[in-house]
Parts: sequence; structure tokens; C-alpha cells
Amino acid sequence: MTLETLSVTRSFGGTVHVVRHDSRATGTPMTLSVFVPPQAESGAPCPVVWYLSGLTCTHANVTEKGEYRRACAELGLIFVAPDTSPRGESVPDDPAYDFGQGAGFYLDATEAPYDANYRMERYIVDELPEVVASAFPIDLARQAITGHSMGGHGALTLALRHPGRYRSVSAFAPIVAPSQVPWGEKALGAYLGPDRATWRRHDAVALIEDGARVPEILVDQGEADSFLARELRPELLEAACHGAGIALTLRMQPGYDHSYYFISTFMEDHLRWHATRLTA
Repeated sequence: MTLETLSVTRSFGGTVHVVRHDSRATGTPMTLSVFVPPQAESGAPCPVVWYLSGLTCTHANVTEKGEYRRACAELGLIFVAPDTSPRGESVPDDPAYDFGQGAGFYLDATEAPYDANYRMERYIVDELPEVVASAFPIDLARQAITGHSMGGHGALTLALRHPGRYRSVSAFAPIVAPSQVPWGEKALGAYLGPDRATWRRHDAVALIEDGARVPEILVDQGEADSFLARELRPELLEAACHGAGIALTLRMQPGYDHSYYFISTFMEDHLRWHATRLTA
């Protein structure tokens, strides 16, 4: 694997690396950030937390605003933030913010013209760990996944679709049932076609209803989130987990919105929660 280093920045005794590589999954260059804690400087493998960002974001949003570095440095966690979609002049796009570039929804598209590049599930699950492991000392036996909004959807669905891959899964304000909300209906229809039975394989609530399982889930959700009632609908995840016997910790946070002020406030809680499960 050939990684081009764009920047290296010292932080809390560790280093933030921003790198780029040519992806075989998306057929485009992909940029990501990797925080390497001081414990990894000896070359000893460290647990890894994959963070999936939301609509319109790149790797840079959480890298600059997520306030994860102090906790990761203390806990010995490598933190990886990939982009949200393929990008480039030849990559199909849409003028709306909630579709196309910046809105890959962490699935492999089957509908033209998106199927040529929008293969984000394959990228996150298969290619990205291989790429990161080629340059950084990650322990692939100890992986966790989390994300925000569209990325929360990605974290939940990928964990449910690939049982045993991730030791733990959490989310910040996730889209839990995309086949039942406008953001998801638009994206799933365009990427996967009109058959709603196909959509169920990329919908956390539907996956749980259809038998997919993880041991437990942590979710934080702001009560002042403007997308709460229309797009996020955590009550649907709560009902599905209750019916399936999945231990869901759903924390409704009064006064918090959908922004990185919210995410950064509870990021350390999530990292400590993951660390406990990654080091057990």
C-alpha cells in the first residue's frame, strides 16, 4: 500500500497523520486522518477506533473539532477518520447536500452511475483496515466503530452486517432507520434502486428486526437536535433493541444539538466505553 503523507502534527504526546491513497474500492484518491497515541511509538499494536462522519463532512471535521486526542493518548487508542464518500470531477454528484459527494451512506451502490465509485462499505470494512495496517501499528483483533448522524448509521449497520468484526459499536445522533426517513429514502433509492427489501440490509432497525445482533450499543442524542423527530428517530432503535434483547444505552442529552459542540462533549465517554471493551 502506498500512502502519501499530507501532514504530521504532534498532539498530547501522539501524532495526527493526514494521509491519502488511491482506493481500489472507490477508484478515487481517499484522504483520512490517523491519530497515533504515544503507546504506539514502540511499534506495539494498539486497538483502533474507526470514526465515520456525517453528511457534508470530510475527515477534517472530527480531526479538528472532535476533541478525542487527549483521551486516545491516555487510553492508547488509534483513532481513524476516513472521508464520507469518493470525490473528484469524474465522480457522480448532486447539487443537494444530502446526496452524492459527501453523502456516501457507507454502502456499496448498485445503481448506475453511482455503482462505479460509491463502494463505501467495501472501502471501510475491507480496504481501509488493510491500508492503515500497512503503515500504523493497529491491532485488527481489537476494533471498535462509532460515528455521527449518517456516520452513526454507518457504524450501526456495518457492525450489524459484519458480526464479530468490531468488539464495540456506538453512535452520536445516528440515522437509525434510513428506510423510514427522508434522508435515507432519497439515498437508498438512488444508490440501491426501488426495491425496499434491499434497503433493509442497510437500515439498523430493519437489520435488528430481521435477526442481526450485536451485544450492546451506546447512543448519545441531543434533545435540541433539529433533525431529531424527522430524520433520526432514536425511539425506533430503542424499540427494535428491546424486542431483540440488545443492551442499548440511549442517553438523551437536554439542550444539545447536532453539532460538534455536542459530539466533542461526549466523545471521551464513548472512547472510555470502547476502551473497556477493547482491552477486556
